[in-house]
Amino acid sequence: MSRSRSARVKAWPRLSRRGTTLVVVGVLLLAVSLWFDLRDILLLAFVGIAMPLVAVAFVALHTPRLAVTRMFAPPVVGAGGATRVALIVKNRSRRTFDGAHWRDRVPDGLKGPAEAILPAVGPYEGVLPSGDDTLRLEYRLRMPRRGVFSIGPLVIGIADPFGLARIDREVGTGHEVVVTPRVTPLDAALGTAASVDGVLHGLQRRTHPNSDELIAREYRYGDPLRRVNWAATARRGELMVREEEQRGDPEARLILDTTLAGRPKASSLRRERDDGGHAGYELGIEIAASVGVHLLERGYRVRCDHLADPERGVLSSASPGGYRMPGGDRALLEDLARLEGPARLGSAAAVEVASDAEARPRAREARMPGVVVLVDPDEQDARSLIAMRSRFEPAIAFVLESVAQGVVDALEEADWRVVRVRRPAEIAGAWAGTALPARHQAPARAARSRAVVPRPEAVTPDEP
Repeated sequence: MSRSRSARVKAWPRLSRRGTTLVVVGVLLLAVSLWFDLRDILLLAFVGIAMPLVAVAFVALHTPRLAVTRMFAPPVVGAGGATRVALIVKNRSRRTFDGAHWRDRVPDGLKGPAEAILPAVGPYEGVLPSGDDTLRLEYRLRMPRRGVFSIGPLVIGIADPFGLARIDREVGTGHEVVVTPRVTPLDAALGTAASVDGVLHGLQRRTHPNSDELIAREYRYGDPLRRVNWAATARRGELMVREEEQRGDPEARLILDTTLAGRPKASSLRRERDDGGHAGYELGIEIAASVGVHLLERGYRVRCDHLADPERGVLSSASPGGYRMPGGDRALLEDLARLEGPARLGSAAAVEVASDAEARPRAREARMPGVVVLVDPDEQDARSLIAMRSRFEPAIAFVLESVAQGVVDALEEADWRVVRVRRPAEIAGAWAGTALPARHQAPARAARSRAVVPRPEAVTPDEP
């Protein structure tokens, strides 16, 4: 919401076609009257020249006193969506304001409303809160891409009664509307959930060694076999698992490549968008938004960092400890929306992070899910990720087609689960591919089709 009572001159007064034509005719009549000594048409020549000049002086001195309030519904919109812009225009002058045109100023690349006639606004009424002195204007604005856009100010076009001259004045100020990246709905990754459940179970056992098991339920596909309850299995005659109270606060790590450090090495693989943005960069932000919202909805606390400095380069200084529900999904999307284009932050911090990561203990209980989105990293970034591999379980890397093959090979050798994404339509399928490691997907699919329950003798319980 923004308000202003001042009207600023956007451009100098200019003549309309009618005014320009009248000046040309006046000059021609003046030349003819002087050449042929026809004093009868000399008066018409002076009128033709003087009227446009008077019109210019009139519009230059005619300053409206308007207050403008701008509102958005909704104020935060997803990319590809639309928002309704409402303008409340109030006349602060003692005279009726009419005969003007209006249009709202929008950034390049957005299609704003066409110029229209501004209805007459009555004189200011100090007693009534609203009346003839207040006018409401509305239009719908589509937001095709992610970002933060300034809408406004309101441009008022003022012309003289004869339509000979015009001046454009800006009323009010611009107001920001946040356009968040698109979010692709993702299915639950069974393999990831099972692995993380094992880590949480280990943490709970170390923190609460005498914790009671709350309930035993039937085995479901994807449950970790370490949770099999053998006593309940013997009593029921079917495989049962332990349902435990969740005491931990599961955390996940999301790392986004925002510097494109390897861009000069593989420039032939880039596709620049018409608006000057980097297509792969926007795809990477869309992947990060989809994965981050998916994890937040499932109870994780998500920390999002820049690849150039994963330890100190948090996405937003307002959320240094990460995002969590409720409200974490909206905060994450707004922070991703405010990310500007690719910027080089340097790779010296990555070297420091890599050496620091190698010196830290690689304890099992310190691991957490790690998801990295790579747009165009260099070898320095790859070494940093390899050094951090011991912290994450599972460790998933979404790579775009612009990533060099050498970086992909290095990550695969370090046991990162590399998933390739080429277009937004593949995000859901790529996430589904992270459910189980590639070497286990075929047996798991076959086991699901036969609905075979795992044999008890093939399972090793946690406790003797």
